[in-house]
Amino acid sequence: MSEAVDRLLTTLDLEPLEHNLFRGRSPQVGWQRVFGGQVVGQALVAASRTVTDRAVHSLHGYFMRPGDPAVPIVYEVDRIRDGRSFATRRVVAIQHGQAIFSMSASFQVPETALDHQIAAPDVPAPEDLPSEKELRDRFIDVAPENVRRYWERERPIEMRPLTMEHYFTREKLEPVQNVWIRTTGPLPDDADIHHCVLAYASDMTLLDTALFAHGRSVFDKDLQLASLDHAMWFHRPFRADDWLLYSQDSPNTSGARGFTRGSIYDRAGRLVASVAQEGLIRLRDV
Repeated sequence: MSEAVDRLLTTLDLEPLEHNLFRGRSPQVGWQRVFGGQVVGQALVAASRTVTDRAVHSLHGYFMRPGDPAVPIVYEVDRIRDGRSFATRRVVAIQHGQAIFSMSASFQVPETALDHQIAAPDVPAPEDLPSEKELRDRFIDVAPENVRRYWERERPIEMRPLTMEHYFTREKLEPVQNVWIRTTGPLPDDADIHHCVLAYASDMTLLDTALFAHGRSVFDKDLQLASLDHAMWFHRPFRADDWLLYSQDSPNTSGARGFTRGSIYDRAGRLVASVAQEGLIRLRDV
């Protein structure tokens, strides 16, 4: 297991404080605010710890305040309902006595019935794309400093984008992005962990897709960017330590908000999860 994946699993392994109450911590890696995917993943861990014999099938969350990486996050779980087939949970993440994130999640007993999906896009396999190391070696010397710092940092999620064009041009591009993702090391054989790790990873690159149509990227210093909400649906079993195709598009940007969608497929082309997010995209003086 890579050190970065080990740190991620440690980050997701919440400390139980009391009945329905958990505490999570953030990695001390110099971030100014807590990564949104971390809060989603930890909140899902907290909810999952209160459910047995059922797997998460959907979550809907709202970001309300930026998280402080120096301070633990307390997760309070409300066991709203336990039915025969479904269980519903509400989770509130708290720092400094205030809510920074709230999430509702639904869990279902495994069932079989009708089954269909839209086809995965026809894209190159991850083995046919440059690795992160190859991308660093190819672009590190010409990349802007903030982009260079990002690519030099060890991360638990490896990404192989089909193109890096939007980082190096102001050209307005079609707001569509395809990225292969997986953890940089193996994960335990626990479906809940794979769900929570994918929830963590699903916040990566998504809002960036809304900027393609404007010739911008998340590294532009005159943009204020933040996730506002995050929704996710889990359709089929998967492993987050094997390659998954994160296919994204952005139907709309307006009102200082960008709306993005994602479909996540496994290597066999099975649709395993869907994502939707709206994020703040605000121009500011620098």
